[in-house]
Amino acid sequence: MNRLKEFDRVILSAMPPALADVHPFDPAILEAPWSYYRQLRAEAPVYQDPHTGIFHIASYELVLEALKNHGVYSNRFAPSMGGSLAGDSPDPELQELAERAYPAVDTMLTADPPEHKRFRGLVNKAFTPRRVDRIAAGIETLADELIDAFEPDGECEVVSQFAVQLPLTVIADQLGVPRSDLAQFKRWTDGFTAQLSGLASGEDAVEAVKRILEYQQYFAARLEECRAAPRDDIISDLVRARIDGERPLDVAESLSIIQQLLVAGNETTAASIAEGLLLLIQNPDQLAIVREDPEVIPNLVEEVLRLTSPTANMWRKAKKASVLGGVEIPEDSMILLRYASANRDEKRFEDPDRFDVRRHNAGEHLAFGHGVHFCLGAMLARKEMDLAFRKLLGRLDGLRLAPGHGAPRHKPSVLLRGLAELHIAFDRRSS
Repeated sequence: MNRLKEFDRVILSAMPPALADVHPFDPAILEAPWSYYRQLRAEAPVYQDPHTGIFHIASYELVLEALKNHGVYSNRFAPSMGGSLAGDSPDPELQELAERAYPAVDTMLTADPPEHKRFRGLVNKAFTPRRVDRIAAGIETLADELIDAFEPDGECEVVSQFAVQLPLTVIADQLGVPRSDLAQFKRWTDGFTAQLSGLASGEDAVEAVKRILEYQQYFAARLEECRAAPRDDIISDLVRARIDGERPLDVAESLSIIQQLLVAGNETTAASIAEGLLLLIQNPDQLAIVREDPEVIPNLVEEVLRLTSPTANMWRKAKKASVLGGVEIPEDSMILLRYASANRDEKRFEDPDRFDVRRHNAGEHLAFGHGVHFCLGAMLARKEMDLAFRKLLGRLDGLRLAPGHGAPRHKPSVLLRGLAELHIAFDRRSS
């Protein structure tokens, strides 16, 4: 009898907690969400969390269904997330800062068709295959310059010294702003991502709004400069743009578009480059495959995007009552599409937690979304990742984690997932 009780105790201790007992935004879950995602997919792929009332969509099939149905599941979620920079905060300093800011407007990410199509069309030409191919040589040169700066040291912190610098510099060049201001762009991007994290409060929330105000003032001045003397860059394109061929964009609309390009053109690509390198270091058999056959790098990029899902989740709002996966979702409900869970769905990807650079269907991931809101910069991000991995693996041998820094950890965020730091050591490749 005692043996039976001990057996029951061991079995029960190994069982996952009930979903209702887990807060989905607990820091431990945000850092390592994979077992929680598996439980969601197995027990409740459409799940209303009792702590927040939010509906979580966890399976590949149902995330894809929701993405296709923008008539029901709307991207106009900003008002439900607070609407203004101050949100619902009673903090007087936050309120005062928010009153000085340009208003939040729905342009691309938080707009639905037909408005979304109008705004997106204004910047599409900056991300065409021809434009991306034209700047590829410059991306290669930049990658070499970044590696030149740390290669003699035999070690580096990948996030700050390479992964962020590469895409941030590329998007700054496309916007037409000087590289000398990159440090400011990173500060402002951190302000936006702090707001997107859904976790900023108190002093962190105030600091985020201060940075966003700085961003607005800077780029409002750049917009004015381009009105006076247009150039061949995205900001000048926005100044020249006309909605429906008639109305020019106002400053708030232009700032909204630039903000999204700045964040999307930096944060998510940087996260994928850094975590992709970590995956290669942690899986030496896969690293060996890539070194022996660089032709697999395009598929490596897709597998990294699948496994890392830098936009781990994204909001939607139900425009009307609906049924998804057999679950009734009332009108005005907030919905969280779990991209990172969908990309590890056992029903879509065999052995989904395994890193496999030759995975035959890696490109079926939803890391860039799907449908009308498919990531505008997906082609540029893929090119940046491809060239980054080619340069890093082509110049650095003996890749390993640098000692003395502990296990790599991620920045806390509900929507975005990226490493805070990644310290590596390496041997210079002999030429």
